[in-house]
Amino acid sequence: MTVNAEIAMKDRKIPKISMHGFAERKDQIAKEIIHAAENSGFFILENQESPSVAEIEEMFALSERFFDLPEATKARTPFAKTENTGWETCSQIRPSTGSPDQKESIQLQYHRRGDRTWPEDPLIPEFQQTVAEFMEKTHSLSMNILSVFALALGFPEDFFVKSHDVNKSEAQSTIRLLHYHDITGTQFPSSYWRAGAHTDYDCLTMLFQKTGEDGLEICPGREAHTSFGTGDLWTPVKARTGEVVCNIGDMLMAWSDDRFKSLYHRVRCPGIGEKQSSRYSIAYFNQANKDVEIKGPLGKYPAMTAHKYILDATKRNYGELRR
Repeated sequence: MTVNAEIAMKDRKIPKISMHGFAERKDQIAKEIIHAAENSGFFILENQESPSVAEIEEMFALSERFFDLPEATKARTPFAKTENTGWETCSQIRPSTGSPDQKESIQLQYHRRGDRTWPEDPLIPEFQQTVAEFMEKTHSLSMNILSVFALALGFPEDFFVKSHDVNKSEAQSTIRLLHYHDITGTQFPSSYWRAGAHTDYDCLTMLFQKTGEDGLEICPGREAHTSFGTGDLWTPVKARTGEVVCNIGDMLMAWSDDRFKSLYHRVRCPGIGEKQSSRYSIAYFNQANKDVEIKGPLGKYPAMTAHKYILDATKRNYGELRR
């Protein structure tokens, strides 16, 4: 990397957007969101009414309690690829690294709450209710953001709200609780990543991080949702409890005819001398219902259902990553 590139990486700022007084300030907030989506792909929400800092902290405490359970207990809710739900550990292999991400996670869908895809354990009796309520709050915030994108693309304001109905059986939106393992005292090679470079397949990801648990990095420059290469200019995204890191996913990039940018991102592995203890994050993936047709206003790409889009995106991103 050249000196100029290093300076550019350090100086690049991720846009921060205050959600305070959303109803009264919607026009101004919308301008900031659209500018960020067109130019940055990532932006950070702050001062949102809900989920509050206290609610986010409660979810992180619940997540830690779940991941502290014995593996045999967590394994009672195994990951089901066809349903995109359940618990997994060290099983997600990124083509950018060729090795499994060093983390565990559990993915849950709102409309399935209470069924076999949600964990049941008397040690955490409030798990299902707390997670479901947090999903409702995060989904509501997501729909405020997606309503901005709907209007910008010339769709009705409630277009994406109807497309992401989490109460229907065709729903695909998912919450993912993540735990990156404690690696204190271990020096891994530079090729090791807690999460290898990837893009998200959804419309919009809402990511919650904890202060002091850094590692997320993003890479700009992607111009088409079908492209696979990454550059070398990575920018760290500081972790702060209460903020919501938002990024455009491939699905919205396609829906916008590549107007809004879905960027590659990764989670860096800390080395000796850095904080190497466990890292926790929570991601909410807004994925349109399976039967919804994805077609941009300009018709740049053939129309397809959201279900087929997710399947095709999985094949693209987990095939060979061309550089």
